[in-house]
Amino acid sequence: MTDATLNGGPINDGLGPLHGVYPVNEEAGEVLRFQSTLQPKQFLGLSLRNGLLNIVTLTLYRFWGKTEVRRRVWQGVRLNGDAFEYTGRGKELFIGFLLALVALGLPMLLAVFAIQFGGPAAIVILYPILYLGLFWLWGFGLFTAFRYMASRTTWRGVRFRLGGSARSYGFKYLGAIFLSGLTMGWFWPVAHRGLAEKLWDELRFGDRRIRFRMGRAEKVSVYGWYALGWIGTAVGYFVFVFGMVGLFAALGMLDAPAGQPPGLAFTLGLYGMMLLLAPLFLLIWSPYHAAMLRSISAGVTLDGAGFHLDVQPIPLWWLTVSNMAVLMLSLGFLTPWVQARTAHFMVSRLTSAGLAHLDLARQAGRGPGSGEGLADAFGFSAI
Repeated sequence: MTDATLNGGPINDGLGPLHGVYPVNEEAGEVLRFQSTLQPKQFLGLSLRNGLLNIVTLTLYRFWGKTEVRRRVWQGVRLNGDAFEYTGRGKELFIGFLLALVALGLPMLLAVFAIQFGGPAAIVILYPILYLGLFWLWGFGLFTAFRYMASRTTWRGVRFRLGGSARSYGFKYLGAIFLSGLTMGWFWPVAHRGLAEKLWDELRFGDRRIRFRMGRAEKVSVYGWYALGWIGTAVGYFVFVFGMVGLFAALGMLDAPAGQPPGLAFTLGLYGMMLLLAPLFLLIWSPYHAAMLRSISAGVTLDGAGFHLDVQPIPLWWLTVSNMAVLMLSLGFLTPWVQARTAHFMVSRLTSAGLAHLDLARQAGRGPGSGEGLADAFGFSAI
């Protein structure tokens, strides 16, 4: 870390002292070195087993299968030579899923009855509430998923934990979506970093606070890359529209009677164009996503230690496209392989500078008793 006074004095990263950061003693602190021992090919057998058991149990095994994948992935990530450990259980994820069904199903059921008996007025009132409520629940689910995984992650026997409020994060996420929509997406980079700050700034290793420094994160430029993605998407949309018009004309469908169903050639052409454009759109957005990953990692600090994630656009794009292709061709069977491959990609590019007082961390509480049910219900669990 540049310009840092490491012998008990204030720590400076070029943006002024890191207020609230523990002074680091060079003899007691340690440099954080990350290492991945993950070999994705070792997850092929687990992928096949989980897939078959999910079919036999009508997907109910996925909670226990996900737990086993996390346990193996965590074991393959090492910090200063010691592996992380995942202590979650499949039963906790299953209970969380059942609770999420109640949390989602009951309001939906009540809304259906209200619309049936309330007439048009109920529709006008309830639809916006349901729409906004789903976005709030999405943010709530993201927070609770992160909180659960943190509480079930240990290193050298010490647990991580996440403070803060899931309700508050849900409202922040709702506000981010609303303002991004209001600005045609241009507010999203600010919201993206703000949501990351809300999570990482509340994370603890035992009783040692991990902080998110927005000033450090903003040193990594993201708006130029976002503009590239936004403009590229607009151009791609018009290319898609004109391509579809050309396909209509080539197939003689512009003069077809109204209501006539599209033929096989049109259907194949439509999906073929979508398959061709999807990697292109991912390529256009990859510089932004890579820059945002670098920005968020730069904002995270622990004592005097900062972090750097060396993610570049083309490797990130290839990882994403190849993972999607593997998942499609394997009908989802190779999900554990994809997750191990992605974790190895990220951890092998993560480095740290400066010193942290990991040896002073004291044990944290165990955290919530059930898993990330909403994340599972919405289908956005990270791993």
